[in-house]
Amino acid sequence: MSKKVLIAEDEESILVSLEFLMRSDGYLVRAIRQGDQVLLSVGDFQPDLVLLDVMLPSCNGFDLCKQMRANTEWTGMKIIIISAKGRASEVQRGLDSGADAYVTKPFATSELRALVGQLIQ
Repeated sequence: MSKKVLIAEDEESILVSLEFLMRSDGYLVRAIRQGDQVLLSVGDFQPDLVLLDVMLPSCNGFDLCKQMRANTEWTGMKIIIISAKGRASEVQRGLDSGADAYVTKPFATSELRALVGQLIQ
């Protein structure tokens, strides 16, 4: 059975490339653009991993990450925060919110693929 990846990203070009990348690696993918759809989609889709942008319309990725971590039904789910904010304090904030990893934009697709594979294989 294929692993499932939820992508929450509002920037169209990044969303499309992430979706293509994850599908080409054999994952079942759901892509969303709105922050207020994240928790509903996690509950409905039950992903193994979430690629979560910090700056989403109507929501903050750090807060969403904390909310996902607070739900005991989702403890096995992995979360990778993806953000253009690369300062050490931002990375620490992401990890403190419960993310398994923090990737700064722009990122190397090979590194992201390897990270996803490590987390959910």
